[in-house]
Formats: sequence, C-alpha cells, structure tokens
Amino acid sequence: MNDRISRETIATDDIDPEFVDALVEAGADRIRTCIQCGTCSSVCPSGRRTAFRTRELMRKALLGLKDEVLSSPDLWLCATCLTCLERCPRQIKVTDVIIKMRNMAVDEGYMLPQHRKASQKLIESGHAVPLDEANREMRKDLGLKEVPPTTHDDSKALEETREIMRKTGFVRLIEGQEKEAT
Repeated sequence: MNDRISRETIATDDIDPEFVDALVEAGADRIRTCIQCGTCSSVCPSGRRTAFRTRELMRKALLGLKDEVLSSPDLWLCATCLTCLERCPRQIKVTDVIIKMRNMAVDEGYMLPQHRKASQKLIESGHAVPLDEANREMRKDLGLKEVPPTTHDDSKALEETREIMRKTGFVRLIEGQEKEAT
C-alpha cells in the first residue's frame, strides 16, 4: 500500500485542524513556516537506512493528519541527531516537533512494542536493560562487584525510581498502553 499523500487519500474526517495548534502550543512554534523543501529528508541519517521521510511526516502533521502521524511507526525512526535542524533553511526544530508528536502518541496509547518492553523493564527493575547473568560474569571477570551500585543493588533506590515514574505519570502511560504503532 502506498502511504504517500494524495488528494484522493485524504478524507475531511481524517483531518484534525487543532493538531498543528497543539504542536505549536507544545513549543513547535515554527512548524507552520515549513516550505517542504525536503532538506530534512535529504540529510537524515535514519532516512538513508529506513523508510523514514522527515518531510512527509512534517507535511502530514501540517495537514492535520493526527491519527495517521501518531499511529505511524515512522514517528519512532528519528534518531534525534538534530541534523535536520542544523540544515533547515527555516530553522524549524524538527527533532523537537517529532519528540512532541511521540509524547502525544504515547498519550494517545500508541507505542512500538520494543519501546513498551524497554519501558516495562524500566518500571520493574529501574533499568531499560536489566543486569543478566552474562553481564554479572563479565563484571566478576573484570574484578568488579557482580552487581553494580544501582537500583539492581539498592531496593530503596529502586522504590524511589518507581515513585518518580508514578508521580510523573510514566507508569500510567506504559501500563495503559493498548495500541501499537502501525
């Protein structure tokens, strides 16, 4: 299926005119100045190795295609390297816009399965990549304590970390996930 934008594929009930306003209010104030020159896509390192097209994502956002943007796995392909901002002739903070859209996507319940899994591990252990047996052995071989002085070793620190995640709403966002980016 071709996901390119065309007049035939945009139905008026797919357009959310308040989407761009929400991005602007969230700090992406220059997005409306985008001239669709394509510089962001042409310099994007992720775009060279994936199907990610920064310009297309920005265009869909400007058109108000909120559900399409927020549910797209392409939203998660940005490496947040800031190359697009460095080269943008309008100095649009494209990476900031993408981060805002990612936050909105998570608020709406969209998240890639890999991100959800890493987030759940963070809630459980205080680390996105918990200490496994191979790492414990490597640490012993290097003459280090088998378990580093982190939330792996300190239950109080783990509880404080979990409390921060609860108070900031992170736990609610992750545990409430029902949708996958499609």
